[in-house]
Amino acid sequence: MPPRISLQPSLRAITGPSSVHLPFAALSLNPTKTSVRAGSTESRERRRHSPFLMAQSRQRKAANISRQKALTEEREGSVGSPLETQPTPFIQELRKTQSNLQDTDINYLVTPDGLKDAMEYSKNLTSPLQSPDRSTADPQLEKEAAERHLQEHRNAQEAIRRIVSIGNGNTQDRMRLHIQKCIETLGRHNTDNVLPPKPSSVSHESATVHPEKTPRVGPDTGSPEVQVAILTAKILNLSRHLQTTKKDKHNKRNLRVLVHKRQKLLRYLRRKERGGPRWQNLMETLGLSEAAWNGEISM
Repeated sequence: MPPRISLQPSLRAITGPSSVHLPFAALSLNPTKTSVRAGSTESRERRRHSPFLMAQSRQRKAANISRQKALTEEREGSVGSPLETQPTPFIQELRKTQSNLQDTDINYLVTPDGLKDAMEYSKNLTSPLQSPDRSTADPQLEKEAAERHLQEHRNAQEAIRRIVSIGNGNTQDRMRLHIQKCIETLGRHNTDNVLPPKPSSVSHESATVHPEKTPRVGPDTGSPEVQVAILTAKILNLSRHLQTTKKDKHNKRNLRVLVHKRQKLLRYLRRKERGGPRWQNLMETLGLSEAAWNGEISM
């Protein structure tokens, strides 16, 4: 009879618990992931169920937001804002409200000197006439008539002052007054007598000789400086309106259009004037920064 062969130890080596030490068997019995992607669903679920991971996520988000805010403030501080202007004397006049308007601000295109002359002419025209026969004239009646006429003239003067006061006008009247100030302050019919000309290029002998320009007649209303000043007055008016009316999307778009129009004009003027005295005077008068003309404007 042949001897018996025991197969139990060999089978136990294959099927027993020691088979876990085999590499392929370990992968099949314990499937584990070594890494989890940061933005995956598993990662989000793990953070949602772990208070420690949620606190870490909030802390990183707060740090990123504060860093972005610091970088934005630093960028705006170095370059400036395309919308805001420095408080120069000219800008302070444009920012006048109805409560701090002066008596010199008169509506309906009336000048203070013209109003004064008209009131004097009206007073002389309506003054009572003296009797040519002084022997029959009554001095007391003439004195009473003169006092009554003087009181009526004062009443008429006060009524006219209230009528032509810009404080009783609307926004269009005040904007028309601001446009007149822009023309008188930055118009070339006034600045040509004060500012030096732009730097001229070196001319060659073979260059074309251009004739002298015809002298300007009347006030300047179309030069780039005046247009930029008028656009700045409109931008200030719209920005003041949008501070209290947050949902006026129509005027928000109008504000963007005006800011980009001003940027185009400023770029054109800087290129034509080569950064000369006329450009410097405009930027100092309006208190504009580099962000008003350089780079992309996002509002």
